[in-house]
Amino acid sequence: MDNKPILEACVETLEQAILAEDCGADRIELCADLSVGGLTPTPELLVKAKAAISIPIMAMARPRGGNFIYNKHELREIKSTIDWLKNSGVYGVVFGFLTKENLIDLETTKQMVDYAYPLQVTFHKAIDLTPNPVEAAFELSAIKGIQRILTSGGKETALEGMHHLKEMQKAVKGKLTILVAGKVTKENLDAIHTEIGANEYHGRRIVF
Repeated sequence: MDNKPILEACVETLEQAILAEDCGADRIELCADLSVGGLTPTPELLVKAKAAISIPIMAMARPRGGNFIYNKHELREIKSTIDWLKNSGVYGVVFGFLTKENLIDLETTKQMVDYAYPLQVTFHKAIDLTPNPVEAAFELSAIKGIQRILTSGGKETALEGMHHLKEMQKAVKGKLTILVAGKVTKENLDAIHTEIGANEYHGRRIVF
């Protein structure tokens, strides 16, 4: 594969984190309960993973499953998560905020990005619930402090969302990275990369 992209493995256990590094992952996204799309990992799991592996760890900050419209109590909980993530020495945080209309909640996103500094920030696949992921990516690219957007182009899989993913890459104009997700596996990665040519890919089975 020319210009080898960064591979981020999505994991929910210590064993998976260790296996991901052993199998060549460049970075992991650490979550709890991937059955609901990933939640905040426990501090205990994070500490163990940090001690066991040397590749960067992005940690989810998401207090519950369901939508990405949070009340004041939940936003305080996310801030509390960010506080202990900063103290843990992880590479960064993954979160996403939407309005009742499923548009990007720009105000909350800006506040949380500022609060998370100096952690790296990935905007979560919440973007795939927006009516126009390309426009949403453009809006996010204007927020200083977001490094990447995790997305399958508004579709179930990266292959189905391929057109939108390409358009999203154009829309952000290099200001941030489109982290391609959506059933990206070790087996189909080469084919997807040939079509999309992204710099980073994400998946539960991306290296094993």
